[in-house]
Amino acid sequence: MKTIVIYRSALLPAMQTFIPFQAEAIEEYLVKYVGLEAVPNGFVPPRDPVYLAEDKSLPNRILKNIFKLTGFAPAFRQKVASLKPCLVHAHFLMDGVHALPLATSMHIPLVVTLHGHVPTSGGRTIANASVDGLAFHIRRNALCRRCSLFICVSEYIRQKALEIGYPKEKLRLHYIGIDLKRFAVGKEKRDPHLVLFVGRLAEKKGCTYLIQAMTKVQEQVPGAHLVVVGDGPERSTLEQQSASLHVNARFVGEHALPTVLSWLQTARVFCGPSVTAADGDTEALGMVFAEAQATGLPVVSFNHGGIPEVVVDGKTGLLAPERDYEKLADHIIRYLKDDLFWRESSANGIAWVTHRFDLRKQTHELEQIYSSLAGGASTLSANS
Repeated sequence: MKTIVIYRSALLPAMQTFIPFQAEAIEEYLVKYVGLEAVPNGFVPPRDPVYLAEDKSLPNRILKNIFKLTGFAPAFRQKVASLKPCLVHAHFLMDGVHALPLATSMHIPLVVTLHGHVPTSGGRTIANASVDGLAFHIRRNALCRRCSLFICVSEYIRQKALEIGYPKEKLRLHYIGIDLKRFAVGKEKRDPHLVLFVGRLAEKKGCTYLIQAMTKVQEQVPGAHLVVVGDGPERSTLEQQSASLHVNARFVGEHALPTVLSWLQTARVFCGPSVTAADGDTEALGMVFAEAQATGLPVVSFNHGGIPEVVVDGKTGLLAPERDYEKLADHIIRYLKDDLFWRESSANGIAWVTHRFDLRKQTHELEQIYSSLAGGASTLSANS
């Protein structure tokens, strides 16, 4: 079988399990993981991943920055080349920037998945004076020329990429799938008052609006309570806001997938009210919305970014105008009180995700993309 490289500079954040789930569903290619460094307490890729640096010592930090800026790291390039890949698939635009010298040196196609962040902000989320910022501005034009294909995780992202000058002929919409065997209705009884948030505690994720909404929710449904799963720069501020508003909320930090899945299967409502951040960053799609619906959990959010592509307003969930926490509260209250509407949305969500976001179907389509760029999946028969 031919080999492809899945490149992520940081291998692999615990909240980005959609990357290994997609990679491990690939059947027609041998998958190898390559990155600059391992993420402490993150997802450990299988099959001996190749790292530029094994630790965060000063020499390795210097080596990493030199590679980001110049692409120079002979030993690292040699280790990657020894895998004999036919294609490099980088996740996130900055990973594409970092992986460009590797693909170029091996004369193989480079595919970059645009998940958001840089495309939605026009690059404003990268500090210009940082090493990443310099690398981005040095290689941006070369990346547009050299990259074989930019995979857009939503039509919203495709339009954003067009707006900032990425070549139309290299932009392709392709939804990442989710594992419907893993994300399914649970056996435990649901907590009829549990509102769940899962995500990074940063401005874009909009958790502050959910906390504001919960004050109204608790007035109408006294037993309502909120569980916030995740961590980030706004955690302490959000905890203080919750305490000052007397919101019944628990901040439980980051957790591994089995624990998150258990909460998805036992909550009554999922709420991820993403908004446009001050730097322009927006929600590209939000795989957690698909994961929630696959477990039969209705979603409440804002009509924002790529969210309407994964949540069908009025069918699988309810979307409020962006930053309208009063309407957000009304939607949550409806799901807490209206059993018939909850059951309809739950069933619709499962059917919708099965139709649009099945991992096996979507990954098969991805393999066809690989084959169109790399000239076929295998030089050997499947039984060799």
